[in-house]
Amino acid sequence: MSPRFICLALVIASAAIFAATTSGAAVDGSTHELGRKIYNYRCYFCHGYSGDAKTLASTYLKPSPRDFTGTGPDDLTRVEMIAAVTAGKPGTAMHGFSRLLNRTEISAVVDFVRDEFIVHGNTNTRYHTPENGWPDHQRYLLAFPFATGEIAIDGDSGQLTPGQIRGKRLFLTTCITCHDRHNVRDAGIIWSKQSISYPRNNYSHTRVDALSAASVYARHDIPPPAKWLSAKAAGGRQLWQQNCAFCHAADGTGENWIGSFLEPKPRNLTEANFMSGMTEELLLERIREGIRNTSMPAWKNVLSEEQMRQIISYIDAAFHPLRRN
Repeated sequence: MSPRFICLALVIASAAIFAATTSGAAVDGSTHELGRKIYNYRCYFCHGYSGDAKTLASTYLKPSPRDFTGTGPDDLTRVEMIAAVTAGKPGTAMHGFSRLLNRTEISAVVDFVRDEFIVHGNTNTRYHTPENGWPDHQRYLLAFPFATGEIAIDGDSGQLTPGQIRGKRLFLTTCITCHDRHNVRDAGIIWSKQSISYPRNNYSHTRVDALSAASVYARHDIPPPAKWLSAKAAGGRQLWQQNCAFCHAADGTGENWIGSFLEPKPRNLTEANFMSGMTEELLLERIREGIRNTSMPAWKNVLSEEQMRQIISYIDAAFHPLRRN
């Protein structure tokens, strides 16, 4: 039996004891709200505000984040959930939170998810509250049909009422960064799966326009110029954009919008002190096996060895040279 399997078994056993000792305790309102607060800060960008995993992250991650709204209480036990939050799930992007959360907090967020999404199927986590900086969320009422997907974002404006036109404009200037692509009829260039973390209506194919019109994260969503790339590195560039840029940013810094939420932060692959000691084989191992207690999953079941080496070739050419033995 491998040490990793033994470690995971011990975590599950510990979680079972912990769950058993707390399962009879009533969950009061303050504990439920503690779970909500933790979920809204640490879980929403993969699992969604409503627990349905309808997020931009879910279009990149394989396997996709768990949809709690489609999960029954008997399909996923409390013991299993505590073990997953504590130690993570090998082969997925779900990493362990034992470094960041104590047992009380882990219990609170698990019980929140079970009660809010799995048992009662509530529609949202009430993220837009005065406490979270939304004192009058109803002012966005006209934009709600576009946020919920009732009306396609790229539909014919000529078919919209004056109120819906105002709502669409409001959505595109205010809501779209978090509610991106909820209902799009034509997944063309602007709406393709890219690591864009600023409003799509401000997107430009030219560097100058993108930097002047978008958020402070925009420059990190622009890949470096693809000059003098080998065929291997060029293939890696495409794979990077499809699989890695969501967390590490298109420019490899990890300073894009999603990267700002992750703890620990995604590695900055342009940083000289870190990259000067990085070899191809060491980087290959980390991509293949993932890094425990981080959001870096194992890619060995998603990418082939050749594809991983193509990505490494691109990192070496575009972000920072790797150390040669």
